[in-house]
Amino acid sequence: MPTSETPRRVKSYSAATGYTYQYVFHEIRKGRRGFAAGNEYVYLISADRKTTFALVIFIGREAVRGWAKNAGRDLTGTEEYAAAKMRLFQALDEVENLAERRPDIQVNEQELVELLARLDL
Repeated sequence: MPTSETPRRVKSYSAATGYTYQYVFHEIRKGRRGFAAGNEYVYLISADRKTTFALVIFIGREAVRGWAKNAGRDLTGTEEYAAAKMRLFQALDEVENLAERRPDIQVNEQELVELLARLDL
């Protein structure tokens, strides 16, 4: 018997750009940017409720290691996901015509520190 896929919750976000986006967390997967390895957080986004596009947030292992070294502890998977989601919101707020541009978003160590500081981590 085939297993059914877990239904995903569609969430809304009113961005500073004036758009109200609908988004769903789709998956996390291992990825690379050049020689850098890390995790890709894939979100499916819609600005018009008719079409969707994937937006990928890449968090490199070196950024996570750097944060852990300064914090004195490892970053949990939940905390890394929270940083990716914060970076998603930042992109939604800052990038005009996001559906057309589809930027390659990479989180470096400094950005990771800033994102997690907003969460008091």
